[in-house]
Amino acid sequence: MRFSSARVIALALASFVLSVVFAERLPAEAGEVNIYSYRQPYLINPLLKTFTKETGIKVNVIFAEKGLIERIQAEGRNSPADLLLTVDIGNLEQATAAGIAQPVQSATLEEAIPPAYRAADGEWWGLTRRARVVYASKERVKADHITYEDLADPKWRGKICVRSGQHVYNVALIASMIAHRGEAETEAWLRGVKANLARKPAGDDRLQVKGVYAGECDLAIGNTYYMGAMLQNDKQPEQKEWANSVKLLFPNTEDRGTHVNVSGAILAKNAPHKENAVKLLEFLASDEGQRMYAEVNNEYPVKKGIPPSDLVKSWGDFKPDPITLDEIGDLRKKASELVDKVGFDEGPSS
Repeated sequence: MRFSSARVIALALASFVLSVVFAERLPAEAGEVNIYSYRQPYLINPLLKTFTKETGIKVNVIFAEKGLIERIQAEGRNSPADLLLTVDIGNLEQATAAGIAQPVQSATLEEAIPPAYRAADGEWWGLTRRARVVYASKERVKADHITYEDLADPKWRGKICVRSGQHVYNVALIASMIAHRGEAETEAWLRGVKANLARKPAGDDRLQVKGVYAGECDLAIGNTYYMGAMLQNDKQPEQKEWANSVKLLFPNTEDRGTHVNVSGAILAKNAPHKENAVKLLEFLASDEGQRMYAEVNNEYPVKKGIPPSDLVKSWGDFKPDPITLDEIGDLRKKASELVDKVGFDEGPSS
């Protein structure tokens, strides 16, 4: 896809919060690494400061909510980006499909990150995990176990809240259903979930939990780390009330396992500080980096043997779905097409 200079400038002006303003191209100094990040500053700054303290390598960061993949693509050979940090397999696959990534060969990364959470060719690397769970009302839902398949059961008619089916988190979940159940059965399941919705899909994962708190629905679908984000939100204490009104159910823990997604990174194709960028990736995959990343983000480490934070641990153990994210990535297009085919985002009455 080609992007005009005007659109790139508009994206930059509309969505960027800059921690460091890059020149047209930074000099390739040995002591720097440049990051374009979809992850918010508070989620990664503590790790970057520790990395700089331990290595002496200065980290420059541009934060944005959207447009970074397109920006790197438009900048081409002149891009100052070394690493792109992002969330979800969908964004990682989009980056590689855009041709802005290059493979990383690192025994350190291969040892730390299981094959299920990295690209087979080394073009993307998962750094933290999050589970797509069911938030259930403590007052109105007595069950302590659930499956994704159960969400289509008519007993939940009018009782489920969820964000857009086309959001990358839900597309990945639906892709995992296709992998396990096939396209036809997943379509039928998706129609069943649609019929059980309390309203049209809207808002983010937190607002689905708010819907449970307000009695609008009994179940909500969301990522685990939102529980931590709400419980620790001192600026909006009402979110703590939302979070305390629900319990986390890890679907399919007793059979195939709960759907897991990742935050991750790619090494930019034209990275001017490739060696330092790989060092940063290896730090994020190290024992120290994994502990810090998981603690700050309320997520699960990808590296085996590194425990989650005490808060995350308090949510209980679960069995992760062993399917590789590469396979989920390959099925995302079919999943997105099914969302449109059943008119999922039109809501339950359509």
